[in-house]
Amino acid sequence: MMATTHAAVGLTLAAPLVWVAPDLATAAAVGALVGGVFPDVDLFVGVHRKTLHFPVYYSVAAAVFGGVAAVSPSTLTVGVAFFCLSAGLHSASDWLGAGGELRPWDRTSDRAVYVHPAKRWLRPRYLVRYDGAPEDLALTLLFSVPGFLAFSGGVRVAIAVGVAVALFYTGFRKRMPEWFGI
Repeated sequence: MMATTHAAVGLTLAAPLVWVAPDLATAAAVGALVGGVFPDVDLFVGVHRKTLHFPVYYSVAAAVFGGVAAVSPSTLTVGVAFFCLSAGLHSASDWLGAGGELRPWDRTSDRAVYVHPAKRWLRPRYLVRYDGAPEDLALTLLFSVPGFLAFSGGVRVAIAVGVAVALFYTGFRKRMPEWFGI
C-alpha cells in the first residue's frame, strides 16, 4: 500500500481526539502521520518490509504507550502512542497487499512483511493488488475523509498534499519501472 494510505489510516484513528482531548489531538495526528510513513524508510535503508516493519513489536509498544498515555496524558505520551499504533498498523497491513517487488502486479515475490518473533516472512495476500492500485487510492481517499473533517490547519494541508501525491502516484505507478529503467 502507498505511504499515503498508511498515514490516512493513522489519522483516522487520531481524529476522535479532536473531540475527546482537543489539546492532545495535534500530537496524536503528528504521531499517526509519522508512524504511518516511518516503516517505509526501509525502502532506502536495509531490507524493505523487514528492517523497519515490526507488526508485533510496534503493536506491543502501542499497547504499552497507549496505557502510559491513558494514565499520564501528555503531548509526548500521546504522540508516541499514536506513532506506534500507526506504525504497527502499517507493518501489519502490508501483509494484505503485494510483495515488495518493483512490478508487484507480476506477483513474483512471496514476501509481504517479515515477522521478527517468528523469524519468517508472511506471503502477500493481494487484497490490495499493488501499491498505487486503484483500490489503494480508494483506501487513501476513504481514510482521508475523517482526518480532513476533524482537523484543520497544517494537518488538513498534509492530508490534501497526501491525496494529491496519491492521485499522481496512482496515475503513473505502472509506468515508473520503465521510466527509471528498472
